Amino acid sequence: MSNPLVRTVIRTKFLLTARNSATNSIIRVKNLYLELAARLSPQEGSRAVTVPPMIGVDPEMQGWSFFQILEHNAIVNRMISYTVEKLARGEDPKQERPINHKTDVLPKGLSGPEQVEAFRESLDTYLSMVAAFPTLRGTAETPHPIFGPLNAHKWHCMFDFHLRLHLKQAETVISFLER
Repeated sequence: MSNPLVRTVIRTKFLLTARNSATNSIIRVKNLYLELAARLSPQEGSRAVTVPPMIGVDPEMQGWSFFQILEHNAIVNRMISYTVEKLARGEDPKQERPINHKTDVLPKGLSGPEQVEAFRESLDTYLSMVAAFPTLRGTAETPHPIFGPLNAHKWHCMFDFHLRLHLKQAETVISFLER
């Protein structure tokens, strides 16, 4: 997604998105993921499926299982949560060890049904944390590797955007499993 026009459109969308709209979308998407998870046995959820190229799904992500998608989302959810909290508190979100956005977000091993709870917990923790801040707009910004500098509000919108990108992947994985 190196297209400057696409980056500008997405950044503008984040700017124009109301906080409650992003929060409500996160809750809806969370419920959709959990409904999908409920349809799968542990064996099905662990089965890797190769999906066709999709926006936001890098080649190394195309052969994941449903549980690996959840694990990836939980990892990214915790990273964004950390960033939003630091920015909302007026603190520097820079971490001691720089994050490699290509490798640090990949599933760490064999992903199983425990990823459903890890995913749910990452969302519940984030939603509780973000609700405690009266405002997310107007904070300092920190760079996203693709979309450039984002403030806490735009990172909140990114949280939702990222979940929705991988929801399409998760739905495709399940459709392949059900064939």
